[in-house]
Amino acid sequence: MSETLLLDANLTAEVELAAQFLLQGKLVAVPTETVYGLAADASQPEAVRQIFAAKGRPADHPLIVHLGDVTAMSAWAKNIPPLAYKLAAAFWPGPLTLLLPKADHVSAVVTGGLDSIGLRVPAHPVLLKLLQQHQLAVAAPSANRYKKLSPTSAQQVLHGLSGRIDAVLDGGDCQFGLESTIVSLLDDRVEILRAGPISKADLEEMLGVAVSHPKAHQIKVAGNVKAHYQPNTPLRCLSYTELVQHLKNQQTAKIVVLHMQDLPTELSWFAHTKMPATAQEYGQRLYRELFAADQSGAELILLEMPPQKAEWAAVQERLARAAH
Repeated sequence: MSETLLLDANLTAEVELAAQFLLQGKLVAVPTETVYGLAADASQPEAVRQIFAAKGRPADHPLIVHLGDVTAMSAWAKNIPPLAYKLAAAFWPGPLTLLLPKADHVSAVVTGGLDSIGLRVPAHPVLLKLLQQHQLAVAAPSANRYKKLSPTSAQQVLHGLSGRIDAVLDGGDCQFGLESTIVSLLDDRVEILRAGPISKADLEEMLGVAVSHPKAHQIKVAGNVKAHYQPNTPLRCLSYTELVQHLKNQQTAKIVVLHMQDLPTELSWFAHTKMPATAQEYGQRLYRELFAADQSGAELILLEMPPQKAEWAAVQERLARAAH
């Protein structure tokens, strides 16, 4: 594979070309409302194997399968509890992945050898239409090299995977910028295994029951290794007081600072970006700003830790892995 095509999601012919590539067993990075996904036809195990090779991802790490609509869920999962359909009705299309028992025919390549499968219906209009028109289901982890920053733009995809995949379908910047919430419906429990745009409060309000979100668990799901979502530049997450003190002791300018509170005037000579005050806007910007810091030639990224509040759980989870 020598060249990765950049396709325009605004052009019908180029979206159709992306669909044909997928049907032919090729790899195409696609836009979703969360992050860009590296897609392969989930019904073709050989195509799915290429995802692991392109990313450098271990073959025992399960992939999330993206469906065109809720009716396709029964083709990929079995013993589906009524709660799954209730959650799907409330949050699909959208950034919620449901972990369910896999259907018997589903290849172990897709599930990393597990008996469970992660399913979701994405909300990006171009990808959703492509899946529906071609009755496709695609396995699509984030379109980056393993453990590196998830891409929220087509250019970020090309930076990491150019020459390793067949095409990137450019659908603009991602709406949420953080990966989907993963909820397990195994063992008759509702359990958050990865925080994301759909919060614990969102789920509990809709279901009317308690939802657990353990700090640690042994279930293998996408993005759940200790070191993940990492920029190439070392990242340190500090309190505001620690951040200011660290900068006062620094003599080098090869630092990028991502902060929420204003920096003292005497420290504003450092390359710095003020991050949004709301969790949703912060999440949308996080990977983009870390990528920009990587491209700046900095030797260190210093980040002021955002609030330790429930609505910031997804951001906190990503930062803990990014700075591991």
